[in-house]
Amino acid sequence: MPEVIAKRADFLAAARARRQGMPGFLLQARDRGDGLPFRVGFTCSKKIGNAVCRNRAKRRLREAARLRLPAGARTGWDYVLVGRPGATISRDFAELCADLGRALDRVHG
Repeated sequence: MPEVIAKRADFLAAARARRQGMPGFLLQARDRGDGLPFRVGFTCSKKIGNAVCRNRAKRRLREAARLRLPAGARTGWDYVLVGRPGATISRDFAELCADLGRALDRVHG
């Protein structure tokens, strides 16, 4: 798993950069301009539900990122996956992974 984004400033910088909405989540991507490995962050607001629902949504996003990001991510980029109310938890996991692959293609295409 790549380095995880922890600082609020990095999340805010990614929010100002490229974004690609998908049915299961929103992908925010930012080119840092350095040659360091890519980083990834996850966020789910209270719109998702209670703490149990938010943690489940983040677990699903983390696993999708673990499976898909090494193939599609680029060095020097930050990626933030933002959960969507209802969709992140209820969407089929294979479709969630496919969404991430398509979102990466669109962001870098």
